[in-house]
Amino acid sequence: MNSVFDEIYDQYHHDIFQFLFYLVKNREQAEDLSQEVYIRVIKSYNRFEGKSSVKTWILSIARNVAIDHFRKEKNWKDRVFSHFNWVDFEIKDQRPIPEEIALKNEKVQLLYHCLDLCTVDQKLVLITRFIQDLSITETAEVLGWSESKVKTTQHRALKNLKKVMEDKLKEGGTAIDDNEK
Repeated sequence: MNSVFDEIYDQYHHDIFQFLFYLVKNREQAEDLSQEVYIRVIKSYNRFEGKSSVKTWILSIARNVAIDHFRKEKNWKDRVFSHFNWVDFEIKDQRPIPEEIALKNEKVQLLYHCLDLCTVDQKLVLITRFIQDLSITETAEVLGWSESKVKTTQHRALKNLKKVMEDKLKEGGTAIDDNEK
């Protein structure tokens, strides 16, 4: 199992991290969630039946880890926000992460920013299809959807993303204001 795990880790770690990073937009959180994915992989590897590719199976686990994270985060935020006045305190990490430094092209930055304006389902499809480069069938397996739902969501996501980007460009070029981030 150890050599199998090492092989899986070496082959898919970057894809898993990238998938989670695009969802949570935080490097440290994506690293923590990646570890959680591999804990679940170790626990459930003996139940993997091989009906899908290993990458599809692992991305399905990553999707479930991200969903669990968002559920926990929402409950945590609801409890904290109800007892604290955040208006008086602005907490912002000023240090750019490596991915932000790499995103020097303004159109790529705009695309990256506008991705956050899509629905969660649209974002999942766009990341899985175009960043992770999975087929429609593989995307359907990862998300637990039908292929037609993936196709419909992808179509709507691309249409929405195009409109949002065009609107942003009309508003004032490709530059993103710091307070919008």
